[in-house]
Amino acid sequence: MPELPEVETIARTLQPQLIGKRIIEADVRWARTVAMPTAKKFKEQIKGQKIVEVSRRAKFLNIQLSTYNLLIHLRMSGDLLVKQGKIKPEKHDRLSLTLADNRSLVFNDTRKFGRVWLTKDIEKVLGGLGPEPLSDDFTPDWLYNALRDHRRQLKPLLLDQTFLAGLGNIYTDESLHMAKLHPRALSDSVTAGQAKKLHHAIQTILQEGIRRNGASIDWVYRGGDFQNHFRVYGRDGEPCPVCGTVIEKIIVGQRGTHICPNCQKG
Repeated sequence: MPELPEVETIARTLQPQLIGKRIIEADVRWARTVAMPTAKKFKEQIKGQKIVEVSRRAKFLNIQLSTYNLLIHLRMSGDLLVKQGKIKPEKHDRLSLTLADNRSLVFNDTRKFGRVWLTKDIEKVLGGLGPEPLSDDFTPDWLYNALRDHRRQLKPLLLDQTFLAGLGNIYTDESLHMAKLHPRALSDSVTAGQAKKLHHAIQTILQEGIRRNGASIDWVYRGGDFQNHFRVYGRDGEPCPVCGTVIEKIIVGQRGTHICPNCQKG
């Protein structure tokens, strides 16, 4: 599943291609792709809308229209493509938007987990999300106090989008390794100094991920090279880049998790 850096990269790629373009019509090929409103109303309401901005909130793409916001979550296998000319729908195309410049924005989703929302009130969809880890609201003090307010293992808590928005399996493993924190450590045991290191690690890892256009390890997302610079993720059996200890893969909160048993002692 694309995480914050991958979705940010997609948003930045789509901006120059979509901003200022008008939507002529929508073709919904699988109705359940549209989470809000109904597929019929979606097609009626989006017709004639002008694309004003393309941005990201957590793992959601936010395409701001003249009247509505089009929110897209790619989930496990979703992909967005801008295609030229009259298109012939492919097998896994779930939705397409025909633009006035003879192009189409196509949402392809093999596993059918991805969803889109068309709404005037984005808080109905995004209101429960935690702060953005690259925003001014995310400070070392906030993180320390928020960790102390919970008693959960670090990795499952960081993956909880209502706690902090945008982190997934890859960037959580990488951040915890940089901060030298074990993913099973209880959040209320983290000291102020450790929280400061974790804050720095999260922001550093995400910024580096964005700089490298994300990680191209998912079978859908392509284009980035951060996978060539992983510290621990997917490197079980290989040496830790910090101390040389063999990296291990363990299960934390039912998720495969990569750690250095020396740098991240329990």
